[in-house]
Amino acid sequence: MSSTYRLDKGGRVAKQTFAQQALAALSSGAVIFSAFPAAPLLAQERTPPMVTSQPPTHDPAVAPMFRDPAKGPKLSREQLVKLLRKKVKYVFVIFNENESFDHEYGTFPGANGLYANPKGPRDPAHTPGFFQFYTDTSTGKKVMVHPFRLGPQQNASVMDSVDHSHTALAKKLDVVDGIPRMDGFAQAEFSGKSGPAKSASQIARGRQYAHLVMSYIDCDTIPFFWRYANRFTLFDNIFATEDTPSTPNAIAMLAGQAGETQWVKHGAAGHSGEMAGTIEGKDFTGTGTTQGVPVVNDPNPYWGSQFDHSAAPREPTSPKEYYGKNHGGDTHNVSTNLTFATVPLSAMGSDIKEKLAGDRDPAMNQADIQQDIPAIAGSGHRAVEWRWYQNGYGHEPTDPPGETTHANFVAHHEGPQYFGYLADNDTQRTSLRGEGDFFADLAAGKLPKQGGIIYIRGGFGNLQHMDVPIHNGDFPAHLTESDIKAINDAKSGDDDHPGYSDHQITEAMNARVINAIASHPDIWKHSAIIITYDESDGFYDHVPPRILSYGPDGLPLSRGVRVPLLVISPYSRVHTVSHAEGDHNAVIETIEDVFGLQPLTSLPDEKASLEKGDSPEFNRFGPPGFHQKHLGPRDINSPITDSLLSAFDPARLNGTAPILPGSYAMIPEQVVDHLPHYGGQGCKAIGMTPEDLMQGIVTHVPAGFNTLPSTLPQYNQGLK
Repeated sequence: MSSTYRLDKGGRVAKQTFAQQALAALSSGAVIFSAFPAAPLLAQERTPPMVTSQPPTHDPAVAPMFRDPAKGPKLSREQLVKLLRKKVKYVFVIFNENESFDHEYGTFPGANGLYANPKGPRDPAHTPGFFQFYTDTSTGKKVMVHPFRLGPQQNASVMDSVDHSHTALAKKLDVVDGIPRMDGFAQAEFSGKSGPAKSASQIARGRQYAHLVMSYIDCDTIPFFWRYANRFTLFDNIFATEDTPSTPNAIAMLAGQAGETQWVKHGAAGHSGEMAGTIEGKDFTGTGTTQGVPVVNDPNPYWGSQFDHSAAPREPTSPKEYYGKNHGGDTHNVSTNLTFATVPLSAMGSDIKEKLAGDRDPAMNQADIQQDIPAIAGSGHRAVEWRWYQNGYGHEPTDPPGETTHANFVAHHEGPQYFGYLADNDTQRTSLRGEGDFFADLAAGKLPKQGGIIYIRGGFGNLQHMDVPIHNGDFPAHLTESDIKAINDAKSGDDDHPGYSDHQITEAMNARVINAIASHPDIWKHSAIIITYDESDGFYDHVPPRILSYGPDGLPLSRGVRVPLLVISPYSRVHTVSHAEGDHNAVIETIEDVFGLQPLTSLPDEKASLEKGDSPEFNRFGPPGFHQKHLGPRDINSPITDSLLSAFDPARLNGTAPILPGSYAMIPEQVVDHLPHYGGQGCKAIGMTPEDLMQGIVTHVPAGFNTLPSTLPQYNQGLK
């Protein structure tokens, strides 16, 4: 098999080479990729140093700020942490939704992407899952799919969400002998979306999704995100903590787990109890059962649900989400109350007893942190304030005066609401606020004066009433007014979830957050901003995650597919890519480094559960010989769980190089507000050339392809 896939200017040679390689392997019965090594591939690809510079850029602002990461002061980890604690008071986490790394940054220069890694170009034979096959049940033929670019001509800022259920993600990873082959994406989509009846319309939908899952976008579609990655530090080796949809990873952003230690303590069963009240127009009476732990689906929070018997004020519910029974039986789409340690718990520091005094039901909510509480109280760490700002949680600027509709609220993304000692606690629930509250609090000087941990999330709509930018009115066919209305009704969200958001509306929200921070010098000079995602949405990514644990269903639990992460700070390295390996625990570990918090892994209740997890009782859920050493958080620095310290420039921290000005991070307001961004010429505007174009690779969008097979199903029949 040829190792080259460079194209001529028309792209035909390489397209033919893709097909020749794949079909030859298929007809001979050969496997496209050689046997995987005994450890995940990325561990072999990662080359020292951990941080590498990106190829030259045409952005004129970068060169004056750039410092070669191979040069400058060499500081120990302890020295870096000490300096970081002096300089950084605020950690902002812009927590977006549902994008794999390769889907958004697969052609980002200098990163481990679809066509290259930091060593240089890489051919498909050394890219796990590059060629995917699905069996079209209407013809019996195997169909080959490989990554292809979507851009403004395909209105790529909107597309439908692919399957990111726990079971589908396991099929996509295709773990064999403990190593994900990353080759089940197309088949899982076709099988899942074509349905059991396999009607003509279902077959057409399945074909569309089997191709959609392999698509990717670049700086013409998300120029703001690429601009930040080009000017600051992009991480290319960060994974979803859990191989699941959103809720478990929203929980993991706070806890480094999704209930594994609670499973070890109490088993996997949910909570059975009395229901009462009306939730979003539906009356609940009698008894019911919550979903148990570890959380692997998208249940809504216990607090605010029909199982919550607390007095007002109660946590909000979402008008657009379902709280009833799942697939018959008595289990409802509601999580059990979560009772393990989180960053907000550790952040209570020596004030923990005072901050837990508002807990309305400590016997229920604090049962599993009884040893953690005195450990945190005796740590000597000062309390650190935290906030979770999420679109729709409170009154938003889009709400009528005096009315809080929660119309944009995605309840199953509200991580703190799953924990009773936070959401059922009158002294802590004030930290949960709306997206608009972030901008209002920052403008009014109401962020915590001593610094803090600030999470920002979008939701089902956007606060500026922005419409989806339709660049090409003739894709996937001539769009009618009804089609455009359907797109806007379905895709005006601002958190990047393909199910309801638009990429450019999302990056505009992110830019407004960053502009707001950078325009306040006293905040900017003490800030570290992290942009990251909960999980991949199920889009293809070629890097096999380490399989660290298995759940009670016997499926891989951790880790999930790789996700993007960027660090923006006045102390950041410039124009670099970090290859540090981690998941959401890397964010937690960095927060602990900045504020001197105790690692969750070291707390006595979590430590005991982690030790108990590595036992025959739990090891039996993995393959023979597997040890469950990671049923819980892993926020202590190790080769498999690094922090984000590599994003920071030691010279900027120690004062031998100037810090980056806020203006370097800002995007002019008129650019942010104008859609489509840069008129669809984002790469040119920010001075970047994607890796595929640098190598002369031109992919082709399949004839009849539809990016919106569920939103606009009337255009599905053209793909054969």
